[in-house]
Amino acid sequence: MRYAGVGCRVSGVGAVLLTLLSCATGCAKTRANSSDTRHPTPDTRILRVCADPNNLPYSNEKQQGFENAIASLIARDLNARVAYTWFPQRRGFVRQTLRHGDCDVIMGIPSNFDQALPTTAYYRSTYVFVTRSDRHLGITSFDDPRLTRLHIGVQMIGNDHVNSPPAHALAKRGIIDNVAGYTVYGDYRSQTPGRDIVDAVANGKVDVAVVWGPQAGYFARQENVALDIVPVSPQIDLPFLPFVFDISMGVRRGDNALRDQLDQEIEKRRADIERILDHYGVPRV
Repeated sequence: MRYAGVGCRVSGVGAVLLTLLSCATGCAKTRANSSDTRHPTPDTRILRVCADPNNLPYSNEKQQGFENAIASLIARDLNARVAYTWFPQRRGFVRQTLRHGDCDVIMGIPSNFDQALPTTAYYRSTYVFVTRSDRHLGITSFDDPRLTRLHIGVQMIGNDHVNSPPAHALAKRGIIDNVAGYTVYGDYRSQTPGRDIVDAVANGKVDVAVVWGPQAGYFARQENVALDIVPVSPQIDLPFLPFVFDISMGVRRGDNALRDQLDQEIEKRRADIERILDHYGVPRV
């Protein structure tokens, strides 16, 4: 799930799934195929996918993410095998992978992303409030007066902590001093680098966190205490600060043939895709 927020010019898109336009430092690329794609039969097509090797719940080198599962689902229908180009989703991701020609599709981009040709959306998710169930806080809105005194965790984009949409919404309301920032990247040495903000709710370091839905839903299921996941309301903080985003697959601009094939697969396999998203706890709106 992993994109940068308002400060990085993607129409406010703050989805964590790709952070493609963040202001962080780029990382080295690995042009490596998954193990079952190195010696395809001559009549087997290769579906070349750009992905992050350590970015659960979206993808990892062990192919344990929901984007890995969806790529495999579609590849089977196309009589294809998936070959991955692994690259941490930081600044330069699209330029150095998809646009460089190393791969043909990115499995998750905001539908209004202008550096790739998007497919039809295959899910629509939202930022959510995450709280401990035993606290019975029931927070649903940034206008809840309790947010002025509760300790709040928010996701920040990049090493320079560019503000995400929730951070903008809180700052607009003068809620600053009781806010703690958690980078969307987390500790990349960890097998679950984006989990720390959800852990902070579970262990009581913060009272409430505002997290991109797929990340919140996936990691909340792995905590030892029950967590409540509540969509941010309203979906748009006026005049225009959205918290809900359509997510598509992305191909190179001009590759209409592949885009059309993927559109057909998304429609054909929508029920299967929904089951995969349910399995990973991805909230949809």
